[in-house]
Amino acid sequence: MFFEPPPAREDDSPASRPGLPVWYAPPADQAGSVMLLGVVLARSPNAVITLSGITAFSTGCLLNVEIATRRHTLSADGYQALQMSLLPIMVPGLTSGRPLPEALLRFGVRFADGTKATTVGQRFERSRFTQEAPPGPCLFWLPGGMSMRSGDENAASVTPVGLWLWPLPPKEHFELAVEWPAGGVELGFTSLDGSAIGAAAERSAPYWPPEP
Repeated sequence: MFFEPPPAREDDSPASRPGLPVWYAPPADQAGSVMLLGVVLARSPNAVITLSGITAFSTGCLLNVEIATRRHTLSADGYQALQMSLLPIMVPGLTSGRPLPEALLRFGVRFADGTKATTVGQRFERSRFTQEAPPGPCLFWLPGGMSMRSGDENAASVTPVGLWLWPLPPKEHFELAVEWPAGGVELGFTSLDGSAIGAAAERSAPYWPPEP
């Protein structure tokens, strides 16, 4: 045989490529327990941000957000810039000690004791992840995709976003914050029920039962 497979490399071994840590994403072996909400977090002439539901797991909860944008009175370039800002890694100008860029869409949570966590400054380099958990709470923007909808060129496009909150919130009401100056969204807060999320987390079941 002329073409042969390459020799095994040391970094191909499973031990050298650990999976995503438990604090960064939902557990892969659980289905989660879904809470349907359909709450409007913010609305402007060019954007509507909704919380369609929450999927609770034993280790945290996934806030399922949908961002609908439309061109409306924006120029073609302006609308393209607005949509590009839905990718945090594409937003320039995020520098320590300076005001946040207007294009940066940001989410955060704040608990009753004043503790908070935000998506600002999140990095997506997998090589930076460690299995050692950081001080909680943490709120991570998980990469998603664009959801296609019917309609003409003036119709809205919808982008689903997953916000992973780790660990589970306290069993009391807390706030979900959103702000997006470029989208016309001023800082606003929505109250969420941590007790209901905790109860749903207790119903999260594994995809496969434990082997005997």
